[in-house]
Amino acid sequence: MKLIVTVMPKNGVLDPQGKAIEHALGTLGFEGVGEVRTGKVIELELAGSDPAAAKAQAEEMARKLLANTVIESFRVELA
Repeated sequence: MKLIVTVMPKNGVLDPQGKAIEHALGTLGFEGVGEVRTGKVIELELAGSDPAAAKAQAEEMARKLLANTVIESFRVELA
């Protein structure tokens, strides 16, 4: 079973990489770009056929390793 974990900086946390991309897009002539935030997407392939159990396991993985929950939030979706 495939799951997607999306990890993003929490609101209020500085995102220097996002700011750099925002600035670079402006210099390349892309107008109207608002705030840019960067994160990461992690694809997991888990054994089993119970979607609820797989999602719970992926959420535990995110809390323990994949996301720094002090400064990042995450969401888990079935793919």
